[in-house]
Amino acid sequence: MRRNQVAVVGAAETTELGVIPNVSQIQLHADAALNAIADAGLKLSDIDGFATAVETPQQVAHYLGITPTWVDGTSVGGCSFMLHVRHAAAAIEAGLCKTVLITHAESGKSNIGRTPRMIGADSFNGQFELPYGVSTPASMFPIPVLRYMKTHGITHEQIASVAVVQREWAAKNPRATMKAPITVEDVLNSRMIAYPFRILQCCLVTDGGGALILTSADRARDFPQKPVYILGTGESVETPMVSQMQTFDSSRAFRVAGPLAFKEAGITHKDVDHLMVYDAFAHLPLYGLGDLGFMPHEETGKFVADGNTRPGGKLPLNTNGGGLSYMHSGMYGMYALQESVRQMRGLAPAQVKGAKISVCHGVGGMFAASGTIIFTNQN
Repeated sequence: MRRNQVAVVGAAETTELGVIPNVSQIQLHADAALNAIADAGLKLSDIDGFATAVETPQQVAHYLGITPTWVDGTSVGGCSFMLHVRHAAAAIEAGLCKTVLITHAESGKSNIGRTPRMIGADSFNGQFELPYGVSTPASMFPIPVLRYMKTHGITHEQIASVAVVQREWAAKNPRATMKAPITVEDVLNSRMIAYPFRILQCCLVTDGGGALILTSADRARDFPQKPVYILGTGESVETPMVSQMQTFDSSRAFRVAGPLAFKEAGITHKDVDHLMVYDAFAHLPLYGLGDLGFMPHEETGKFVADGNTRPGGKLPLNTNGGGLSYMHSGMYGMYALQESVRQMRGLAPAQVKGAKISVCHGVGGMFAASGTIIFTNQN
């Protein structure tokens, strides 16, 4: 994909975030979509490309009353929406469509109209993990993260500091679920979930959704909002067991998607003003810092603990509060994208002054997939 040829012209989350027991999952899709369409100054009839995950594209398109000429139902976990952005940009460049709507919604807390997630008996997880009790994220991550800590000298206190710093960002965000300040001691004394994770190191479980609208850079100049250009993209997938049970160390998909995006964008790490890293658990931002190449893994814990990612730090990270404090409906990637767009528009509650380049990096399916999108407000 060529740089700066496609732009985000509409971005919005659902009207409410948190616990929304009176709205079904597909209604959350519609709410987010209509908010993003209004943000872009469009009508539903202007949409000719559509992408979503979990729900099938035809279900949501039918509910919205649109008939797109290009669709994408890629569903690889929480980073699916990063992949949708990449695929939509390619489709727009290829002339397959002009205006793409990407939606995400989950009734993750209230479970209203939500399709249950199933583990197939013939899947790798069903055959080799589920019989031994490995069935949820909290039971999948501990073994790899303990090996990661041992290999790279990461301490419990350093991982806890990730949650502390992100709560500082959340305190600046009126829509964040959790705003009260916390300390490293608070995190390490909170209720144990699955060693080494305590509840303040685990993501929230909420309801909500979000939507993005993309079009060509040439057309973007005519929209009411300031365009946010796509500078670089990357994606990768792999077998989760290979990543977690053989390497015991971050994710090969992480290490493929990020460098692809940096190469396409033609930037170095020093050019990055703002960073979003998917944080279903507190250790993931450390993985992201290392795998994206900002620093060796051995330095990531100290980098965060020393305050480099907090408000006023040299590398603002997860400035909405992340999945730990902002919200996490189950697939967090859309909310990370939303914050990157807000930062590039200059509209974020905790705005990074003068930010010109934002890197948004996600993981999905227990490290089975990764997607990276690099945004800029310069063209």
